[in-house]
Amino acid sequence: MEANHHTPSPALTTAAGENMCEMDVIDTAVDGATLLISLCGLVGTGAVLWLLGCRIRRNPVTVYVLNLAVADFTYLLFMLTYTLLNLLKDLSCSMLPIPVEHLSPLLLLSLFVHNMGMYLLAAVSIERCVSILCPLWYRCRRPQHLSAMVCALLWVLSITVITTVASLCLLRLQEQCRLALIAMYILNFLLFAPSMVISNIILLIKVLCSSRQRQHRRLYIVIFLTVLFFLLFGVPLSVWNFMEHFSSDPPGHHQVVYLLACINSSINPFIYVLVGVGRRHCSLASLQAAFQRVFEDTGVTVISA
Repeated sequence: MEANHHTPSPALTTAAGENMCEMDVIDTAVDGATLLISLCGLVGTGAVLWLLGCRIRRNPVTVYVLNLAVADFTYLLFMLTYTLLNLLKDLSCSMLPIPVEHLSPLLLLSLFVHNMGMYLLAAVSIERCVSILCPLWYRCRRPQHLSAMVCALLWVLSITVITTVASLCLLRLQEQCRLALIAMYILNFLLFAPSMVISNIILLIKVLCSSRQRQHRRLYIVIFLTVLFFLLFGVPLSVWNFMEHFSSDPPGHHQVVYLLACINSSINPFIYVLVGVGRRHCSLASLQAAFQRVFEDTGVTVISA
């Protein structure tokens, strides 16, 4: 027992007796940045949930934005917990490693939020595009609760997709897992992503060329910037996951794509505030007014979602 007390743990040493309990500086720095961004994002997204849920009247656009904030808040909360545990593991030199191949729950949740964000952004982009191309139908014939119904269907779709992938991949059904992933990527990148991009291009062209759309400029700028940052910071997660499953040379440093996804989930509240405030002095009292300037005037007479 004496000898065992003084013998280094084999899990922490190499055959030559060198200490393996060394912190990866890059991974730790990325985890630290992820932790800070997640904290800031939770505060901002929580403010969005409070303002849009309690202080600003509901309309078709805010329904989509509120659902997007729910998805972002869920992801940031999970990432905050995971990153904090990972940092504690590194700092305490824990013998409970969390390798990439055991990150299935985190990866699946990340994909779920990523898919939901893409679906919601595609839906709100298409709806605003229809409001410009078919203004008479949108004002007079649009179903009263269309936004709420679309969001409910998108949640069901996202849950169904990720549940199918999870059940097949976690059960080690390799061929069925690959087919499910391929179907998910086809749905994401051949249906939702193109419709999201094309709708925003149409929105941008119409806003730049038509003086009648200038009254809704803030809303269209918010939608365009939200989609742009999603493409920059959200899409790399799916690209990394695709390469992880289908590439013979999987990429390293998975923490980086999770950091980018955290930036994507955290940045939307700042976009809303910056566009709404404009050149005005930003204060706590002006935040609600900024949100109202962006979201309350949507160009539709239907107030109920």
